Amino acid sequence: MATISETKTRINIWDEILKRFRLNIQTYTIILAMVAIWILFTILTGGAYLKPQNFSNLFRQMTVTSFLAAGMVLVIVTGNIDLSVGKLAGFVSVVVAYFQANIWNHLLPNQPILAAALSVLVGLGVGTLFGVIQGYIISYLQVPSFIVTLGGMWILNGGILIVTEGKTIPANQPGFSEIAQGYLPLWVGWVLAVGVVILLFYSMLRSRQRKRQYGFELSSLSLDILTTTFFSILVIVYVYIVNLYNGVQTPVLLLAITAVLMSYISSNTRFGRYAYAIGGNREAARLSGINIRKNIFMIFVLMGFLSGVSGIVLASYVGYGTIAAGTGYELDAIASCILGGTSTLGGVGTVFGAMIGSLIMSSLTNGLQMMNVQPAWQYLLKGIVLVLAVYADVYFKKNK
Repeated sequence: MATISETKTRINIWDEILKRFRLNIQTYTIILAMVAIWILFTILTGGAYLKPQNFSNLFRQMTVTSFLAAGMVLVIVTGNIDLSVGKLAGFVSVVVAYFQANIWNHLLPNQPILAAALSVLVGLGVGTLFGVIQGYIISYLQVPSFIVTLGGMWILNGGILIVTEGKTIPANQPGFSEIAQGYLPLWVGWVLAVGVVILLFYSMLRSRQRKRQYGFELSSLSLDILTTTFFSILVIVYVYIVNLYNGVQTPVLLLAITAVLMSYISSNTRFGRYAYAIGGNREAARLSGINIRKNIFMIFVLMGFLSGVSGIVLASYVGYGTIAAGTGYELDAIASCILGGTSTLGGVGTVFGAMIGSLIMSSLTNGLQMMNVQPAWQYLLKGIVLVLAVYADVYFKKNK
């Protein structure tokens, strides 16, 4: 029989689990929703949905939108919006394709790695420059972000037509295509998995040590170990499944690095905390001495940079620069953030949540395509999901 102390320990752990669930009910709800979507599509497709090849393709497909969503979190957190990110990613993709097809082929024949590296630099430069321009107009000239980025979307759409001249530009040169179509060797995937597991446990122990050092209340060690073990198992299962196909996808690795960096920036730097302060109460942030204009400017520059990353991955993944490049990606990015718990009212949101939201959007699209559902019904379902997510956000915030 269990002793009284063991019984009390179990009760305390269970109470703490319930407490965490109540505090993060929106996050846990979307995770459960994602699991439900996977189970539903697996049943409807006769198990084909979660086969290694489709599982690998699902995560690869989400990367382009996820890079945009990682930056969009901070934009929405500050109470702004960026409607141009989809077309900016599309514009970067056609510019990169143009350089690949018409410049580097002549200047750097038989040097695919150097040509790919220079294409990446061009893409990042174009995205960042456009972010600088929009950020300056929004933050220092005080023009609403909705209007500036709407105008930017039209300008970029025109830019895409000018660069492409209404034609498709090939961007499938060796070296460059590896950015979004490549795979890591199987053993590298397992090394990364072990490294991530070690890092997760180290971070958990380090976090507890810092809380103890500064006198914060510590959660149950058993619960922290259980939570960390759960995420470790997810990493190992993911690597196991993708290794059954071709291995860990290169763009997914790039996205994981980006997500970790953005999470650290948003949660552990002055720049990130200022963004939440501005979105939570702009006037209080101003009175606290926060340079609101500079912070918002830097956020839009960062958004431009990540749009450049997204455009590079898009060009590499599709293998072409097209006149329709980036169409609708801004809506998917915004929807991913909102699905992931980023509040439309500002001040609330996480990069991790946006990644889950992006995965949900990709899961819906992938599953509906496998079932040959007409595009009209796909758009209808996405719209309903987005409205329900906004309603949930307003509901949870009001009840808090």
